[in-house]
Amino acid sequence: MPSPFPGMNPYLEQPSVWEDFHMAFATQIRESLATQVRPNFLVKLEERVFIHEPSFEASPAHESSVATFDPALNQVKSILATIPNVEIERHAVIEIRDRLDRQLVTMIEVLSPSNKRYGPDREQYLLKRATMMFSSASIVEIDLLRGGPRLPINDLPVCDYCVTVFRKANAPKVEAWPIGLRDELPVIPVPLKGDFADAKLDLKALLDRVYDAAGYEDYLYESFPEPPLDQTDAMWAQAFITQ
Repeated sequence: MPSPFPGMNPYLEQPSVWEDFHMAFATQIRESLATQVRPNFLVKLEERVFIHEPSFEASPAHESSVATFDPALNQVKSILATIPNVEIERHAVIEIRDRLDRQLVTMIEVLSPSNKRYGPDREQYLLKRATMMFSSASIVEIDLLRGGPRLPINDLPVCDYCVTVFRKANAPKVEAWPIGLRDELPVIPVPLKGDFADAKLDLKALLDRVYDAAGYEDYLYESFPEPPLDQTDAMWAQAFITQ
């Protein structure tokens, strides 16, 4: 069955669910686009892996230790040490390329938490975005995360989610869809090149396919949305999952 919400499902942003949804959603985007743009273009799904080490402040306090010598063995004694946990985050990018020369035509980014959190991953992504705006390629950004600071876009009203489409012909302007928690997800255009008509992505239909295939309804609502909803929105959301 489809997701019960008219637009984005706020429960999908839970850390234990998001990465699974993110990868499956990107796969659905790739499949939808491939059926529309073949045989003139090819669609590739690229996976990037980010490994985040714990910061010094977040690491457990430790005491300085001094190597001790074991005279019986005539060598330094061994100790038991601990390897700190690292956070591994996978990020999917969809690329549309010209079939003949493999030139990048359009990049579709489904933003992940690391894209939005202040830090090196966000800075790296913003640099890539700025560089691409000087190329001939188009950029589609799909931000279905309430959490994290919004990527910089001028003249954008306050919103929970956002989709932007950058076309070289409109530079430096981008077409933007500011989306609220209670709004329906839009059908968005995906630019190609030359005289080829835009492809289309029905975001709600793609979300529903992932939701149904993953069986999220069996366990998704055992936890609360993250970030937490305010009281009014929480009551609104609860009405959908108790129907």
